[in-house]
Amino acid sequence: MESVKQYWVEKLRQDEAVISVSAVDSPSMFSSVTDGFDILLLVVSHDNKRTYQQIHYIKDNLRIQERWISPDALEQWILHAEHSNLIYWILKGEILLDRNTYMESLRHKILEFPVELRERKLLIEFSKFLRCYLQSKEYILNEHFLDAYNNILEALRHWARIVIIESGSHPEVTVWRQVKTINPGIYKLYEELTLSRETLKQRVQLVLLACEFSVMSKMENCCKLLIDLLASREEAWSLQELQQVPKLADVKAELPLLVSKLVKKSLAKEVIFTIDSEFSVLELRYKGVKNQSL
Repeated sequence: MESVKQYWVEKLRQDEAVISVSAVDSPSMFSSVTDGFDILLLVVSHDNKRTYQQIHYIKDNLRIQERWISPDALEQWILHAEHSNLIYWILKGEILLDRNTYMESLRHKILEFPVELRERKLLIEFSKFLRCYLQSKEYILNEHFLDAYNNILEALRHWARIVIIESGSHPEVTVWRQVKTINPGIYKLYEELTLSRETLKQRVQLVLLACEFSVMSKMENCCKLLIDLLASREEAWSLQELQQVPKLADVKAELPLLVSKLVKKSLAKEVIFTIDSEFSVLELRYKGVKNQSL
């Protein structure tokens, strides 16, 4: 196996666009961590044309998967947790090539979990949680019980991820095993939803009630990034201005829902702004509650 890794290092070292190469050995036969391959090679490269490229090989009777990704895409994967095995690859992979200590620095950043990264991940997870929760609530009212169940299960998963992030850890692949030690109450809700002998409607309603409390108690902490931004200047923000802020780009589509909920929970204020001389059209803008009164 070592000779195979060395072969790939020498092969990829010749490509100046390659920044880093990590090898992840399969922990077990057909492990999902490496998609069933013996070795997974994670290649970080400046060559954006090869981002997300995957190549499969067999060498010395070893099945090898080569996955290419750009630094920007990798950052997005980390932020959005778009690939459940990514954190494992970064932390557990053997670094074979690392120009300018890119991968080593990325490991330290993940392990340190800086406040800025934590706040962005909390806002992303909360926006997803809120959307799934509200969709489930709507489905249950219309008696679409299976759709309500699917959405509340996903909302519960995002809630679990929020709790894990708040504890200072990154959500892992086995999120329910992880949250069981951090917040047994959420794990108990998961069991009630999936294993209880109550009717589907009753199980969904139980979790919806728990989520209703969570929406109120978690909102201020999870939306701190957005709340602080709203309070960062005297003038109220238009929705268009908020959607152009780079650090809110990850929740751009959910900003209307988020600011609406913040206003309803008195964590933000609406400001009426006239956009024509006849006052026939009034625009809603938003500001932090700590700003001077309207």
